[in-house]
Amino acid sequence: MVGGGFQFDLSDSKCSPHLLLLGLILAHLTMFSSHVRASSVTCNSTSVSLKYQHCGVHPDGVHDLDCFGSSKKQGWKTCKWKPGDGASEKTYTLIIQQQSKEFCKAHINITDVSKKIQLNEKYNMTAEVYENSESANCTKAVFRGSPKKLWRCGPPYAASFSRHSGRLAVNVSWPQGDRKYIKDYYIRYKALDSLLWSEAQSQREKCTVEHVNASLVYTVQIKCVTTSKCSQCLWSDAYTVPSELTTRPVIVGLKDTDFAGSTGRRLITLTWRFSAKELHDGYRINVRKVSGEATHEQINTTQPEITLILSYSAYHLNISAVNNASTSPGVTYIIPQREDGPGTGAGKLNVTVHSNTSLTIYWKDNLIEKYVCYSAEWIKKGHKSAYMSFFQDEDNYKTLSLSLQEPLEPYARYSITLHTRPNKDTCNMKHINNSESTYGSTQFYFIEGSPVSAPSISNHNVTLNSVLLRWTSIPEEDIQGFLQGYIIHYTEFQNWGARTERNITVDPELNSYELLDLKSGTAYEVQISGFTRAGEGVRSKESLFKTTPQDSHLGVITVFAVLAIVLFCGPPIIKRTKVILWPSIPNPRNSNAMQKIEGACELELLQSLKTLKVEEWDTNSLQIVEKEDVIPASTLTSMLPLLHPSEDEEDSEDMSGEWFQRDSEDPSDDIFPDDTIESFSDIQRTDLQTSTQVFPTGYTTMEMFQHGMPQPVSTPVTQEAESVEADLTAVKSSLDYVRQFSTSPILDSEDMSTIL
Repeated sequence: MVGGGFQFDLSDSKCSPHLLLLGLILAHLTMFSSHVRASSVTCNSTSVSLKYQHCGVHPDGVHDLDCFGSSKKQGWKTCKWKPGDGASEKTYTLIIQQQSKEFCKAHINITDVSKKIQLNEKYNMTAEVYENSESANCTKAVFRGSPKKLWRCGPPYAASFSRHSGRLAVNVSWPQGDRKYIKDYYIRYKALDSLLWSEAQSQREKCTVEHVNASLVYTVQIKCVTTSKCSQCLWSDAYTVPSELTTRPVIVGLKDTDFAGSTGRRLITLTWRFSAKELHDGYRINVRKVSGEATHEQINTTQPEITLILSYSAYHLNISAVNNASTSPGVTYIIPQREDGPGTGAGKLNVTVHSNTSLTIYWKDNLIEKYVCYSAEWIKKGHKSAYMSFFQDEDNYKTLSLSLQEPLEPYARYSITLHTRPNKDTCNMKHINNSESTYGSTQFYFIEGSPVSAPSISNHNVTLNSVLLRWTSIPEEDIQGFLQGYIIHYTEFQNWGARTERNITVDPELNSYELLDLKSGTAYEVQISGFTRAGEGVRSKESLFKTTPQDSHLGVITVFAVLAIVLFCGPPIIKRTKVILWPSIPNPRNSNAMQKIEGACELELLQSLKTLKVEEWDTNSLQIVEKEDVIPASTLTSMLPLLHPSEDEEDSEDMSGEWFQRDSEDPSDDIFPDDTIESFSDIQRTDLQTSTQVFPTGYTTMEMFQHGMPQPVSTPVTQEAESVEADLTAVKSSLDYVRQFSTSPILDSEDMSTIL
């Protein structure tokens, strides 16, 4: 026993004493240095057993000793183990023994958990590792095997996973020395919370597992298939594969604003949302130009938002959510070309087309003072745009040869845009974000044509001499050129069959026009066509209308107006006309011929006449008393029914035939009271000659009345008649008067008028 307790067997040694002494010195120095660093010494298997007989296998001690080799280094192996649960500072002793000639090798004072050793490939080996061999709590682990079967391949140094449509694809990378010996490998996988493993086998580096649940998280391990050169294949550490991303992001907002401090560039802010239920690490945004320029930029972000500085060109964006095993379906968004930006209007660019494969683009400003790299994009509506980048540092124009591009089509409208690029080392776009500015854009035709379609017309608000025309715009693809305006053709149809055609030209921006100075009640035909520099296009379908006749509505309005005037203004107008044409008779009270009645006889007679019973208000009586001649009672009685009241001026217009008439509708009523009739019953009446003269008014003078009265016939006067005459002549002839009696309240008053 020397040094560290190892016993060296020197009994069979044939060395000289000097050599033995030198060996002891070296052994002493080796044991002394073992307290400083790990070392390897030759040992005796018997002495090892005695030395570490107090160390045993324990669950809390050193364990899982494993020795293996690599095909790259023949004869060299590596032994690994796992430490126990004891003290933090641990030292290990590894003893390697082989059956050949009692080979024993001791590796002492090891502080790591692995050690490279060299073995003889012909003999089996035994490895023992001791933890804290000098302490009382020493533990050990044992490994036995054949060196020929200790060739280990793998595990893989890298593995990647991808999931799509219920499939799990595995991509494995093996160490360089093992790659040529590994043909197949195994995969075992299980759901994260499951205890049951499922296995799959594949060739080389790729393996696909079918029919996995897209919503589950899986645990995966990998190992190679054993061969003669890979006798050991261990399972790799467990990989956690997240669930498959199956939903796509949803765009929720886009802001397109001018980039401050720079013309021709815009600030694009795009936001989206993604399902919170799916485990994702971030988002992947792919940006490229719609024109197809080769530059493709990929941007990764963890936030559902991105801000880009772009030109006015059109861009294609694809946004997907990602994790380390899956990429969600992408949402595609096209940022359209901006055509109305400040500083990019018409007049900054001009184009001259030479042929269907060549054109020259001119720009207004002297851009070569600042830029030398440019890009031109042109596009036909509804088609894919084309592009060409170029270098220019001499002129403010560039002739582009389009021989390698799609030739220009006649009658098709193209839009062309010029971009400037600040990079001078190459005019090809290096990256998309914040890389170029838009200078200007314009439109051009290779060959212009006339419109092949016409607007659709409608007419409105037809009046006596005007009509409002409205029409739709001609589709851009049918114009075949730049629209210069519209031509309105309208034809007037005469009553005798003649036709007169006229036309009016209006601006291309208009979609309505009012035709004036038309003839009333006349039929018209209207057609509209557009025209370009190449000429007038086809005319629209005929639109017919007829202006309103002049008296059609006017007659109706006139009738209604007349009826309204008659209904509302008729009575006042009639009254006024009567006053003008038939003046009112003066009030008898104001006449100089009127005198008050004096004497009791006259008053008594008037009182008796006043009491006449009349059925109608317009029935009146007239009493005449002459001054000198006495009117017989019979004559007076026969004249009373002829008199008619005229005190109401409004009733004068009804007296056209018989001015004096009595109401005979009710024969039961008497004009005079019964006592009055009886007073006249004994009087012998003398028939008078009926007069046909009609009094023009309600009042007359005595002289006019006498002219109208018939003269009595000279007959012998009887005694009875003379007595009557005597009674009647008692009335004073100096108070002659004519009076109308009426039953109206006004005529019942005691005030009576007399006419001398």
